[in-house]
Amino acid sequence: MRKAVCVFLLALQGAALSQGIHPVTGRPYAGVMGLDGAGWLVRPERETEEHPDAALDAIGITSGSTVADIGAGAGYMTWRLAARVGPLGKVYANDIQPKMLMLLRHNMEEKKISNVIAVLGDVDDPKLPRAAIDMALLVDVYHEFSEPQAMLRHIRVALRPDGKLVLVEYRGEDPKVPIRPEHKMTVQQVRAEVEPEGFRLDRVSEVLPRQHVIIFRKSVQ
Repeated sequence: MRKAVCVFLLALQGAALSQGIHPVTGRPYAGVMGLDGAGWLVRPERETEEHPDAALDAIGITSGSTVADIGAGAGYMTWRLAARVGPLGKVYANDIQPKMLMLLRHNMEEKKISNVIAVLGDVDDPKLPRAAIDMALLVDVYHEFSEPQAMLRHIRVALRPDGKLVLVEYRGEDPKVPIRPEHKMTVQQVRAEVEPEGFRLDRVSEVLPRQHVIIFRKSVQ
């Protein structure tokens, strides 16, 4: 596991070389984790560090709904979402790396999950169907976007009128959270960047040991 952590840190350092700055908050973009970091996404410690099922409990996933796992990676959250929406529901698993989606498809096949659709997106567009999504979930992902404003606008278009946007991000307010600063965000930062793109804050849950669960609703414009 020590080797996986070292590879992950090297991937982060490489991504940081090409990072930009958010025009509203001045936040440096962290950059996207490459395939070399896939081991970090499925590390055994993630269960106890992030409590993924508690996060989904706090969000509330409706059986039969259509959800999007944006920045799905190898599918760590995807299969959990697929189980919660059930056979009448659907999960769009989005990523911008073809090889990551190949790994995700393999993992879904191993688990015999058939209600997941893998979607290759762009850095500025998740390529989701218009007005078809009940909830878009971004777990430890938003801070990596190199085109966050464009991504949010496309996500908004993909959401139904009562759709939810949910960001799970490591707490930037807490220096004790052992994550590099560019991979953490405060609630204030998230609101300052997300709300101008057509969203309104619904609630913030702090049930997780290290992360905010920040839930937005699509605003009427």
